[in-house]
Amino acid sequence: MILAVAPNGGRRGKADHPALPLSPLELARTAAECLEAGAAMIHTHVRKPDGGHLLDAEAYRTTIAAIRAAVGDRLVIQITSEALGLYAPAEQRAVVQAVRPEAVSLALRELLPDGSEEIAFAGFLAWLKREEVTPQIILYTPQEARQLARLRERGMLPWEDIAVLHVLGRYTPGQISSPRDLLPFLAPGQPDFGPWSVCAFGRRETACVTTAALLGGHARVGFENNLFRPDGNIAQSNGEMVSLTRRAIEGCGLWLGSADDLRAMRRT
Repeated sequence: MILAVAPNGGRRGKADHPALPLSPLELARTAAECLEAGAAMIHTHVRKPDGGHLLDAEAYRTTIAAIRAAVGDRLVIQITSEALGLYAPAEQRAVVQAVRPEAVSLALRELLPDGSEEIAFAGFLAWLKREEVTPQIILYTPQEARQLARLRERGMLPWEDIAVLHVLGRYTPGQISSPRDLLPFLAPGQPDFGPWSVCAFGRRETACVTTAALLGGHARVGFENNLFRPDGNIAQSNGEMVSLTRRAIEGCGLWLGSADDLRAMRRT
């Protein structure tokens, strides 16, 4: 099982948790801590000086360099293209193309909000393949999974398969995801993608991602989606969230893969 950490997201700040990393140096330290705890990938957001959400190529380059200095190639660094209602699809694509990261997450609903973006989206995916940038498609609903499957059937995806992240819940105050929230994504008749991962909200995050692991999936944990331990107390750090998940996964007889395992998986 591959375990990714999402340590900051684009919404929370220091007022939510003083250990939430925002600067390149803080993200580098968090990356090193989470690597030792068992993570194979870090999902990174960058911020404006006032803490606001940002998509900016130079900010990404600076953060990637800081993380690489701390962990070398032992983590896959995935940037986000998330718009948070601030950036248009063309702006999202342009930042990714300027950075040329190892990996990127793409919310289908943001980059393909309607049919007018289809040609541009298909061209962007073709560019990702040429540049060997690994995408992960963010899916918030089973309907979005079926939409992605239709694109695959039409030949718009330049891979035989593609990595996806099933989001169990929403970015709303007090959201607590449940393992059963995964079931609609895996119901009979739903399309298969691989490798598939799960992220969840609230203190049942560990239960949700462990369920995914037992069903053949992978996981993303961390302060972007959840600040709480399973017992309801606030976690001390992202590293603790990774450690808690690792213990749960290994307690079920599974084991965690490395960044190189993830890279090999995505080449197949």
